[in-house]
Amino acid sequence: QVQLVESGGGLVQAGGSLRLSCAASASIFSINTISWYRQAPGKQRDWVATITNGGSSTAADSVKGRLTISRDNAKNTVYLQMNSLKPEDTAVYYCQAQVATTISSGFYVYWGQGTQVTVSS
Repeated sequence: QVQLVESGGGLVQAGGSLRLSCAASASIFSINTISWYRQAPGKQRDWVATITNGGSSTAADSVKGRLTISRDNAKNTVYLQMNSLKPEDTAVYYCQAQVATTISSGFYVYWGQGTQVTVSS
């Protein structure tokens, strides 16, 4: 059973920084793309950023230049460096990964449990 465990959320003042981590916990053959999503209270879950296994990344226009996705393939971990945070960044942040557990299993999508980020004004 693949588990994605997020950490690093918390309460921060506007203009501050946080670094989220998402570690895959299980015997894994390969991880393809990994993404961060976020969901504010009463709103739909929105895509934030994606990184491929080759390291190419894309991000939503609303976070470009402030939130940066990266990954450590040796640790099966993805990060989201969050700088210049704004109150509108307040949300539960989720990681999502395409994971193959064996060479023949194919890739399946897994989600983490989410970590709360609250930015005060």
